[in-house]
Formats: sequence, structure tokens, C-alpha cells
Amino acid sequence: MEQVEISDELIGQRVALRYRIGHRDGRLLYTDAVGELSASGPGTVLVQTRRGPVHVDRAAVVAVRSVPPAPPRRASLTAIARLEGLCADAWPAVVDRPLGAWRLRAAAGWTGRANAGLAIGDPGMPVPAALEAVRSFAGEHAIRPRVHVPVGSPWDRAVTAQGWVLDVAHQRGAEVAVLVAPLDGTRDPRVELPERPSDAWWELGLGGPPTAAQRHVLDPGGRPRTVFAQVPAPDGTVTGTVRATVVEDHLHVSMLEVAPTARRQGLATALLASVAAWGREHGARWAVLQVALHNTGARALYDRVGYVEHHQYRYLVPPA
Repeated sequence: MEQVEISDELIGQRVALRYRIGHRDGRLLYTDAVGELSASGPGTVLVQTRRGPVHVDRAAVVAVRSVPPAPPRRASLTAIARLEGLCADAWPAVVDRPLGAWRLRAAAGWTGRANAGLAIGDPGMPVPAALEAVRSFAGEHAIRPRVHVPVGSPWDRAVTAQGWVLDVAHQRGAEVAVLVAPLDGTRDPRVELPERPSDAWWELGLGGPPTAAQRHVLDPGGRPRTVFAQVPAPDGTVTGTVRATVVEDHLHVSMLEVAPTARRQGLATALLASVAAWGREHGARWAVLQVALHNTGARALYDRVGYVEHHQYRYLVPPA
């Protein structure tokens, strides 16, 4: 096979590239690389494959063609279950009662995450009985019966098979994306990183002092370790806030808020970068956050700073 020239039009595209790697017993040996193509120097190109970057001499290339984008990889059920558990630990409900591998949670009705049965794994009983336990727990704590299930999982299918339906009444959004990113960023001098929330932090984040349930979920006595980042203003208020919690090797990010008068100044990006640096200092390797699918503005921001979707979950409730 003869050398082929690589067209400049292929740079930046996903390609399948075949090239010579040597010879054995008088025969030439070839291999393939599939990934995004970029220039790497006068005589080489770089293919960003799923296994890492591959440098190829242009003179060794014998075939190259453009190929469609790779289908996204689906996270394993084990990875989904672990990440959901970490997120639940970072957002601790007032009551968190185990039901086998499920978790029944209540926090006076504040947020779906803290007031839903987290259905991952085996509840230790038939699913109809587990859902009856969810109903009973909800009645005990004066909240709506609701389960939180990863979309497309066996637990999602088991609950919907019992007639439970999407919680369309959930105002914050019944369908949620879980996004992850490597912890990449440096501290911004505008951002303070106290480990307890100030009155001004509560004011911007919640609109006033927290209820007992809100304080328990957001500031549970330093366990897990949490930072309440803020951008102070000269008048004593704050113009931006975010909460970040280290749980094992992940930094859980929540409560990102920028005052309307301070938007389009890069404060959201500064807050995210600053807590990422703080998270690295405290042993985390990855960031994780949860955002409603309909919140397209927030999703665009997270996409710009490097977050990608790990999986989705949704809230299911008994049929009316």
C-alpha cells in the first residue's frame, strides 16, 4: 500500500486512519487509529483516540477517511449507583432511612432530592412492597410519595411497571441530568471560600434566613466538608454564591447563583473555577452536579466549562 496525502480538510474531523508500523518476515505491518485528527508538526499528525493520543508519521499513512462521531458511552449501572450515592451524601436529608439498598429521604418538602426514595439496587423486598414503604414513609413525614430513579435503569423499569408516572407537578423539573467534569481551575481573587455560610450567602442563595431543613441539608455541621463560596460586594451583600462539598473523590457542586445586576461579568465561571481548585486541595478528582433538563441556560454554562452528561434521573409518583 502506498503513502496517501492527508487533506487539510480532514484536520479537526473524526477519521479512521491506517498506517505502517514496521515489518515482520518480509511483510509490512499496519494498524488503525480512530479519533479526531489534528496537526502535530511538519511531518506528523495526532489522532485523539479513546485510548489516548496517537502520533503518526504522515509518510506512514496509507489510508484515511472521515467517519461519523462516536456514539456516547453509557455509564455502567455500578458507576451510576455509586455517583447517585455520593450525591445523596453531599445533599443530606433530615431523615435518611435505608430500605435495603434504597434510601427513604425527607427534609420537610424542600427539594426533590432530599424528599424522594432513592431507588438504586435491591430494596430487600418485592418492588410493590418497597413502593408501599415509600408511601408509608411519605405519609409519616408529610411529604409526597416520590421515587428518584436513574433513567433507563432496571429500577426505573421496575417502578414504572407498577404504574408510577413522571412527577410533572415538580416545579424545579422532574427530569434531571447528572454532569461530571475533571477538577480544572484556579482560584479567582474575587471569590471568598468560607466553610460556613454568611447571612449574605443565605440571602442570595435562598432569599432570606434558612429553615431548619434547609440549614440541615446545606450546612450539616461540616460533615461532609463543605465550602460556601461567595463574591462580596462593597455594601456587604454578595453578588455570587455556590456550595461545594467533598465526598470521597468527587466535589458536589450546587446552589450556583449570581445576582441579576452582576451577570455577564464571568462570576459564575470564577466561582466554579475557585471551588474546583479548593476541591483538588481537599482530595477530590472530579466535579459532579445535578441540573434540570429544562434549565438550558445553566446547561450551556456547564458545557462551556467542560461538564459532560454522566446519566439522567427522574422523579416518579403514584398515578393520580
